[in-house]
Order: sequence, then C-alpha cells, then structure tokens
Amino acid sequence: MKKITKFLPLVLSLTWMTLQAQPPRGEMDRGERKEQIESMKIAFITQKLALTSYEAKRFWPVYDQYTGELQSLRKDRRERNRDAREDFDKLSEKEIEKLVDDEMIFRQQELDVIKKYHAQFKSVLPIKKVAKLYRAEEEFKRELLERIREKKENVKH
Repeated sequence: MKKITKFLPLVLSLTWMTLQAQPPRGEMDRGERKEQIESMKIAFITQKLALTSYEAKRFWPVYDQYTGELQSLRKDRRERNRDAREDFDKLSEKEIEKLVDDEMIFRQQELDVIKKYHAQFKSVLPIKKVAKLYRAEEEFKRELLERIREKKENVKH
C-alpha cells in the first residue's frame, strides 16, 4: 500500500503531462479524445478511492462492465433521438408522446443498471469507497466540463 501511495502522484503527473502533450483538440479524432478522457477518469477515480492492489483487481472489471452497459444504453438513446432532434417541430403529438415515454423507459433502464452495479460495487469495495466512487464520478464530470469551458473561452479570445 505504501508503494502505491508513493508512486500514485508520479503516475498521475506523468499521465497529466502526457495528456497535455497531446495535439490540440481539433487535431485529435473522436476516438482519441474519448480514450484521453477515459485515461483521465481512471487516474482521477484511482486517486480519489485510494484503491489497494487487491481492491483494484476486483473493482476495475466490475466498473468496466458498468460503464460499458451505461454507454450502450446512452448510445442507443442518442441514435433513437437523432432524427427527432432535427425535426422536432414537425413531429405529431403521438410521435412526441412516444419520445417522452421512451425517455422515461431509458431513465428507468439507466437506474436499473446503476442499482445492479451498486450491489456489485458493495461486494468488491468497502461502502465508504463506494460512496467515494459516486462522488469522484460527479467531481470528474464537473472538472471535465470546466476544462471544456476554459478551452472554449481561450479559443474565443
């Protein structure tokens, strides 16, 4: 554990420096940006949870399945809603009702996945670290959005 604690700041620093050395956003394709963000998220969560090597071995496979299921659900939702966004004002009342109903179904499915994996997280981590996981995910989203805003503002100026 002491070795992990000593080397974690070094790993995070190297990850950050590597990410900073990446080409500007416009030069990266979507897949590269997604991988970059995923690497940052893994480093962020690892640091916030202070996982032992034993916990990490048990946690990351479950977390990967969790994020995979959520990403799949969200991708399906985006694909279903793509046409509706473009032609929303042309849709009938029935079509709009179906969109709204589908959104409620999506939200329930998303909650079902979260609840399913909550139980699994509790089986591989102490509850305090499970709580820290949820906080870390929210913190990471906020920090990522802030960085995006800052980049947009820098581009404007």
